[in-house]
Amino acid sequence: MPASPDGGIARLLAIMARLRDPDGGCPWDLEQDFPTIAPYTIEEAYEVADAIDRGDLPALKDELGDLLLQVVFHARMAQEKGAFAFDDVVTAICDKMVRRHPHVFGDASFADAEAQTVNWEAIKAAERKAAGEEDTSALAGVSRGLPEWQRAVKLQSRAARVGFDWPGTAPVIDKLHEEIDEVRVELAAAPSPERDARLEDEIGDLLFVAANLARHAKVDVGGALRRANLKFERRFRAMEALAAAEGTTMAALSLEQQEALWARVKREERGGA
Repeated sequence: MPASPDGGIARLLAIMARLRDPDGGCPWDLEQDFPTIAPYTIEEAYEVADAIDRGDLPALKDELGDLLLQVVFHARMAQEKGAFAFDDVVTAICDKMVRRHPHVFGDASFADAEAQTVNWEAIKAAERKAAGEEDTSALAGVSRGLPEWQRAVKLQSRAARVGFDWPGTAPVIDKLHEEIDEVRVELAAAPSPERDARLEDEIGDLLFVAANLARHAKVDVGGALRRANLKFERRFRAMEALAAAEGTTMAALSLEQQEALWARVKREERGGA
């Protein structure tokens, strides 16, 4: 279906320009800057992922639009500062995709996806060097703005490329047990500011190793945690419904009674009697 004359990205750019117009624009939009909009950008990316998880394509269409609006919003603010405009963003990503895919747009060839990924990282390292970045670490370029679980996996993956990695899941599981034991030690210690700091450190190590286990098992940490959250929410809501059907509330039940409801919900999910 051909695009309407007033459709497409040009219309969206015009809408954003109008919203940011000091003469009659939207007061809320005019008050925003990069730091205030950044949290919305992150939120919209997660809502895209949620729509994908739910297999909801109509919602995905809407959420992708919301995410695109974030790109347009940032580009408009940059244009107002004389830094760059939306077309510059498009040009930059087009040039980057061509540059980073020499096997598609050039004469390069790779044996498999793993070799292509190695080359991708080499190209990124060359880009950082050309931009004057002096950090030559294998960990260079791992953004501090990533969600921490995602940053953990990226740091681990970068270290693995130079050989600093466990050979499989078994030693990672052993390390996981070791970290749990260290958490137990700190939990048994007398509370103090020093103990609390050590406990936070040990729990951080535990989570870091758990992320590493997911990486070795080729399980997406974010996806796994999202599914765990959805499962907990689904089961807890079912517990609330059962409690309401019995004329009570979750808050009025003892922990033992709540656990009985939890076990009942799990059995019903699995088709049990």
